[in-house]
Amino acid sequence: MTTLNPYASFLDGRPVLDILAETPRAVRSLLDAMGAAKAYEAPAPGKWSPGEVVAHLADCELVFGFRLRQTLAEDSPTIQPFDQDHWARAYKGVEPAEACAAFSAFRKWNLILLESALPSAADRTVTHPERGAMTFQTIVETMAGHDLNHLGQLQRIAGK
Repeated sequence: MTTLNPYASFLDGRPVLDILAETPRAVRSLLDAMGAAKAYEAPAPGKWSPGEVVAHLADCELVFGFRLRQTLAEDSPTIQPFDQDHWARAYKGVEPAEACAAFSAFRKWNLILLESALPSAADRTVTHPERGAMTFQTIVETMAGHDLNHLGQLQRIAGK
């Protein structure tokens, strides 16, 4: 792990690819456990509803997928940051099950890439404009920590 991963504190010692592979099933299970109505309810003013969290996961999976592919295709690229709150403006009314299906499909596609790229690509370098130099492996670890962060939110909402 590196300190460039803002979600490093969420990692729990499990292999990151195991976390990444398990997350879509865990998200589906939590959405099922909380029920459709609760999936649209924000836990507090200004917070995302569970459905919006899942839409965010789908968007992030697109971003992570692009970053991974850019890191493999280019020599030491600079990746593009994004404002998650601006992206979240489009989440109102998105069906949580549809967001979960998109997230699951994007994740499956990214896992295929990761399984073929690792471990040989782990040390490929990339620059994040806000975090500095990092590696392909750091991106993968960030994905897993990000998953665990949002799974924790969904678990708290679902009462698990």
